[in-house]
Amino acid sequence: MSPRPLLLVGGGGLAREVLAAVRLLPALWHPVGALDDDPARHGTDLDGLPVLGGTDLVHSTDAAVMVCVANAHRPLGRLNLVARLGLPEDRWATVVHPAASVAVGAVAGPGTVLLAGAVVTTPLRLGAHVVAMPHVLITHDCSIGDGVTFAGRASLGGSVRVGAGAYLGQGCAVREGVSIGAGAVVGMGSVVLADVPAGEVWVGNPARRLREGNGS
Repeated sequence: MSPRPLLLVGGGGLAREVLAAVRLLPALWHPVGALDDDPARHGTDLDGLPVLGGTDLVHSTDAAVMVCVANAHRPLGRLNLVARLGLPEDRWATVVHPAASVAVGAVAGPGTVLLAGAVVTTPLRLGAHVVAMPHVLITHDCSIGDGVTFAGRASLGGSVRVGAGAYLGQGCAVREGVSIGAGAVVGMGSVVLADVPAGEVWVGNPARRLREGNGS
């Protein structure tokens, strides 16, 4: 079977990391271009991959698509972009870096990417459009909603629930049994010992509420 053509949506650092991962999976994926709504990026290249134009071009091809945007200031931004593009589920790529460790029986939803060193220790289901950056740890009985972003080295104890569109910052640690609400943001290096309500920003060790987030 020939590798499937793949478009990356986004022209920043996450797109470069996803591109590096898919280039290690040549039997599965053939990256053909990147799309970005910033006109200044059109006609440039992303580590040798051409930036073809705006995101509306996803509707002119049947290539698989991976949305490569993540921003702690707009934790729901990726899900909002996915909704705007309105593609059927079979158009979304799922990418697992060959250096990720994923338990037999674990399922990554459509549009999800697990980068190098990410570990899923037991069978569970990750939501759609989840991003796990390098060396993320997801342990037993966790529940991961759609559009969650795990920055590098974020770590979950057992039975943690993470709501849709939450953003867990670099190097944060979440105690077992804790819930992170939809659209919440956990700051880098934070140690989360209590439930984080939806839409709030928590930081520190132990993590405490900093402010209400802006969601999108």
